[in-house]
Amino acid sequence: MDPDKEIHFEFFPVIRVYKSGRVDRFRTRIIPASTDPATGVTSKDVVIDSSTGLWVRLYLPKLENPSKEKLPVVVYYHGGAFMIGSAADPLSHNFLNWLVAESKIVAVSVNYRLAPEFPLPIGYEDSVAGFKWVISHANGSGPEPWLVNHADFSRVFFAGCSAGGNMAHTVALRAGLDKLEPGVVVKGMVIIHPYFSGEERIASEVRRSDAEWAKTKEVWHFVYPGTSGMDDPVSNPFSEGAPSVKHLVCKRVLVCVAEHDSLRDRGVWYYEKLKESEWDGEAELFESVGEGHAFHVMKPTCEKTAELMERVIAFLNN
Repeated sequence: MDPDKEIHFEFFPVIRVYKSGRVDRFRTRIIPASTDPATGVTSKDVVIDSSTGLWVRLYLPKLENPSKEKLPVVVYYHGGAFMIGSAADPLSHNFLNWLVAESKIVAVSVNYRLAPEFPLPIGYEDSVAGFKWVISHANGSGPEPWLVNHADFSRVFFAGCSAGGNMAHTVALRAGLDKLEPGVVVKGMVIIHPYFSGEERIASEVRRSDAEWAKTKEVWHFVYPGTSGMDDPVSNPFSEGAPSVKHLVCKRVLVCVAEHDSLRDRGVWYYEKLKESEWDGEAELFESVGEGHAFHVMKPTCEKTAELMERVIAFLNN
C-alpha cells in the first residue's frame, strides 16, 4: 500500500497523519493581520525567533490618546488539541479583536509550534519564549514599539482556550518558578474550557466507553511522545511529583467551563483542586449553561457568548 495514502493516526475532525509522514489538518484557515473595520482594532505579526520561526500576533485597540495610554497586556494561547489552530486562525483572531476592543487591552497571541511535526514539549517551550519576549520590554526598551509605548507591565494576564488553557497554566507555573523582569506583575489568568486529564477517571469521564478513553490516551501520547502518561504534570498539574501550584505567578484565576463540554468536569476539578491547594490566590468559576466546547469562538454573536465575554472583561478590568 502507498504509505502516502495509508493512515497512521487519525483524530477526526482535527487531523489525519499518513505513514509517509504527510499530515492533513481539517481546519487550516488563516486570516491576515489587519485593521478590523468592526472594532477598530489593529493587528500585526512579528517574528520573535528567526531560528525557530516563532512569531506572535499583536493587537492594539483604537486609542484616544496614543502618546499617553498604557493598557493591560494579555498573553494569549490558542486552542486546537496541540495539533491545529494558529494565531492567524479566524476563530482566535476574531475573538481577540472583540476582546481587545471591549476590554481596552494590548493582546499578544503566541503562535507556538504544533504536533506532530513539533511534538510537545516544543509547544510549551515556544509558549514560555513568547511570554519572555513580551516582558523583555518592561524596562522601557525593546524591538516592539506597541509594547514599549502602550503596555502596562504591572497589569499582565495570561489567557487561553482548550489546549491554550493548558498552555497558559503551564507558562504561569513556569513564570512563578522563574524570576520575572523588574516591574512585571502578572495579575491573573483566564482559562476557557481548558484541557487537563489524569490516569484516574473523574465524574462524567467514568461513563465514557473504554474505547473513548483509550482514544483520549492515544491522542495525548501522540502529541507528546515522551510523556510519562496522563499523570504527566503538564496534563495533570495535581499529580504526584508535579510542581506545587503555590508557584503560580498570579493571584487570581478565572476558570470558564461549558455544560455540554466533555472537558467540563476537568475544568471544575482544576478549579476545586486550586482552591484546596497551597496556592494563596482567589479562584473563580464561570459556567455557560447549555453550551459546548469553545462555543464562544464558533458562535460569537450568541447570548451565552456575550455573558461569557462580560465575565472575562470584568475579570481583566478589575
